[in-house]
Amino acid sequence: MKQELKVHLLPLLAIFIFISLFWLIGKVAYFDFIYLFFGLLLGSFLLDLDHLIFWLYVKPNLEESRLARLLFEKKDYRSILSLLETTHKKHTNLVFHHFFFQVVLSLVSLFVFTSSGNVFGMALLVAINTHLLVDEIKDYRFDPRHLQEWLFARESKQLPIKSIKNYLIIFIFLLSLFIYLLLKSRL
Repeated sequence: MKQELKVHLLPLLAIFIFISLFWLIGKVAYFDFIYLFFGLLLGSFLLDLDHLIFWLYVKPNLEESRLARLLFEKKDYRSILSLLETTHKKHTNLVFHHFFFQVVLSLVSLFVFTSSGNVFGMALLVAINTHLLVDEIKDYRFDPRHLQEWLFARESKQLPIKSIKNYLIIFIFLLSLFIYLLLKSRL
């Protein structure tokens, strides 16, 4: 689980430091740094709720789902994290880990970044987009078929593996745009 935390928190730490350096030069109000930090922090874990939805609503009859419910009742959160670590690769039919969600998230993000000045909301959206993109890039590097399986779950026609690279490039560009708009929001 520590490796999973590193994989998701290191890019967000880099984004936080990058934006903070520019904001320090621009003499941005200190509370904007707090909003940035907490937005990135909360957004980094929000997509993991997808696994809880999987256990509790999508596949509640699985043995791992029953175990997860039991651990919730006991409030044994450490064991829940261990269960998540051992079973998350099997969760391919997730609501928030789907290409359609990513498209909708990008459109919502674009709307928020172009019409709002709320640093917390923008940071939250950057973190969610980053988390999803990190998951996709990691799976693309190590197991493109697994990425294809969960990204296009519930679809009869899937994007060919050779085209997934272009898909990722588009969303890397969009994430870069969102980071730039967040940076410029206070300069």
